[in-house]
Amino acid sequence: MSGSISPETASDIGEFDGHDDLRRAWAEGLQPDADLTVSEWADRYRMLASRASAEPGRYRTSRTPYMREIMDALSPRHVAQRVVFMKAAQVGATEAGNNMIGFVIAHAPGPMLAVQPTVELAKRNSRQRIDPLIEESASLRERVRPSRARDSGNTMLSKEFAGGILIMTGANSAVGLRSTPARYIFLDEVDAYPASADEEGDPVSLAEARSLTFAHRRKVFLVSTPTVKGVSRIEREFEASDQRRYFVPCPHCGARQWLKFERLRWNKEQPETAAYHCEACEQPIAEHHKTAMLEAGEWQATAESEDPTTVGYHLSALYSPVGWLSWERIARSWEAAQGSDDAIRAFKNTILGETWVESGEAPDWQRLLDRKEDWAAGEVPTNALFLTAGADVQKDRIEVDVWAWGRGLESWLIDHIVIEGGPGSEACWNGLTDLLGRTWQHANGRQMTIARLAIDTGYETPAVYGWARKVGFGQVAQVKGVEGFNRASPVSGPTFVDATIAGKRLRRGARLWTVAVSTFKSETYRFLRLERPTPEELAAGTDYPPGTLHLPGWIDSEWLKQLVAEQLVTVRNKRGFARLEWQKLRERNEALDCRVYARAAAWILGADRWSDKQWDELERQVAAPGAEIGTGAVNAARQSRSGRTTRPANQRHSVRSNYMR
Repeated sequence: MSGSISPETASDIGEFDGHDDLRRAWAEGLQPDADLTVSEWADRYRMLASRASAEPGRYRTSRTPYMREIMDALSPRHVAQRVVFMKAAQVGATEAGNNMIGFVIAHAPGPMLAVQPTVELAKRNSRQRIDPLIEESASLRERVRPSRARDSGNTMLSKEFAGGILIMTGANSAVGLRSTPARYIFLDEVDAYPASADEEGDPVSLAEARSLTFAHRRKVFLVSTPTVKGVSRIEREFEASDQRRYFVPCPHCGARQWLKFERLRWNKEQPETAAYHCEACEQPIAEHHKTAMLEAGEWQATAESEDPTTVGYHLSALYSPVGWLSWERIARSWEAAQGSDDAIRAFKNTILGETWVESGEAPDWQRLLDRKEDWAAGEVPTNALFLTAGADVQKDRIEVDVWAWGRGLESWLIDHIVIEGGPGSEACWNGLTDLLGRTWQHANGRQMTIARLAIDTGYETPAVYGWARKVGFGQVAQVKGVEGFNRASPVSGPTFVDATIAGKRLRRGARLWTVAVSTFKSETYRFLRLERPTPEELAAGTDYPPGTLHLPGWIDSEWLKQLVAEQLVTVRNKRGFARLEWQKLRERNEALDCRVYARAAAWILGADRWSDKQWDELERQVAAPGAEIGTGAVNAARQSRSGRTTRPANQRHSVRSNYMR
């Protein structure tokens, strides 16, 4: 393209609009792209703000040398059109994306689309990342007018500049994704995107469709930490690329290799001894060698790609620069994660940058027969510290399972109750109310009540809302199950929702918890597959592993079949996108559903987040002479570390409407 525009083109621009600013913007937009790469621009012009960076001051690519090639692949001179980055946390990926945005504004103007998982996150990113990016870099301040200026074009979700515009939106907004053509697209944390944007299709596909008119001049940057294998978007994109790894030289023998977690070794319970062992000479490599290794590293493709315009990169936190995430901290994180599948999953996702493999194979129910243990129905074992229940509403009955919980989420089935009548029967609801006041005897002679009962609202929702509101929310949690694996939290809420009770609509009449049932189903099956100590080991004092799920001898085979009634399968839609989905192996699965709801109740109580001190307090409460163990003991365990009691939100005083009496 020529560096000047023809008189005819200039005349057309002048006829289109007489404003000098617009004419100049169009003229600049027709200029050839600057002969700079993104990393060169960042080193020359980018300043990091103290409120947006732990290391404020001038940006230095040399701090994260592995990001140089990735950023330069986003530059106009590079042949790549799509750049895929599957990465761990704390490797500098966010700032690389911001550098791309700054480069586009300053040196290669054009329409740009930046997508966060939700619109709210897009707004937050605009305030915390994009505004400081512009304010701290002089070359950007002069191109983007202050938001307080009249007609500046600078709003929360859009930034106008000469020759282009930056549109920021969320993957949950189909309107935002199809708002404008875009030469540049930055798709951040794509694994956190919803499966469909307003039911209009895959957000990534919708966003990329905005760039097709720019043909070979487009740049699409896909970034994310991965999630679950089989449904991870970023893993699918990476595996379809040339799969580049960052090879660094051994300081002892010079052999080049990409860093693998299994070669990070340390003495047991001594993470401070962590060192990386070279795969060629087996010599330990100390942390202080990392800076020189990163500087001498280079990206190498490890696979062949059918699409030469797509390049893919993978990086774990083992490469994190000195002073960010050390090998010692990685070793400590791994040791701390042992015994918790959720913690190990988070480690693999955020530190190793790898997907988590969900195992969806349910144990055969006949194998569970051998796992049954002897204790009487309604008896609470010694190590159990509190009770929760899960209630599943059916057409002609309500089924309830009562579970006891101990340290490490070890659990025991205490009771299985079927209340006949269904949601249309007042007697049925009265029976469920009576259950809230019922006691079960602990092995030490104390009496225990249900600390929290979680009831499904998916069937006869108004009846469930009406009953829960009548008995109060202190002991009852109304839950709604949703499919899919929520990596942020398996339970969210509560949120106030409108309820229709006794024929009247009551605004904010119910408090609803949303439960990612897929997560708890997978956990249940993992717990069922745990290896158990032998009788000899138990006699010698060996404990059951955390999460062990104990089944009583009095439960029948039908209940066992219901507990393992589903399996996890990978399904693909018409466009070839995969997702993990639970499918029934048999029609009845009430035991599994009740287990999931009881598990959600334990999460709502805070059992997943209690410290050792809080568990100690609960044990003291359970052992107290004459104590009745229920919500009081659980609330005592929720005391803060300072000893001050935190008042649970569900203990608020409420005034009931007259028609509820």
